[in-house]
Amino acid sequence: MTSRAFPVVYARQVPATVGFYERLGFRRHFQFPADGDPTYVGLRRDADGLGVVAAEWPRDRYGAVVGEGVRFELFVYVDDVDATVEALRAHGVAILREPEDMAWGERLGYVADPDGNPVALAHSMAAA
Repeated sequence: MTSRAFPVVYARQVPATVGFYERLGFRRHFQFPADGDPTYVGLRRDADGLGVVAAEWPRDRYGAVVGEGVRFELFVYVDDVDATVEALRAHGVAILREPEDMAWGERLGYVADPDGNPVALAHSMAAA
């Protein structure tokens, strides 16, 4: 038996959303269909996993419609929050909140994925 769990992100444009998460260090390990534009991509980053699926998936599988607005927040730890935010800015990614030091000992900034969902970029200041 495999003991593993991972979130699945609903994306209006799967390739764009996958590209965004690849910039954060995630790597593809599975794509369906194997050739052409994917409707599902499995990503991994060290022990972390993430699925990206076409926004039509919940409607087609169990009759639910993906809502508008923020649908989740993902926390991603990076080596350098400021450099990561600047690299994403250079690729046209929306910056929701500039990096700042938090009282609990992390440096934290927020960017938006291609569907506008907030992604927190964090780094422990103790590790710096």
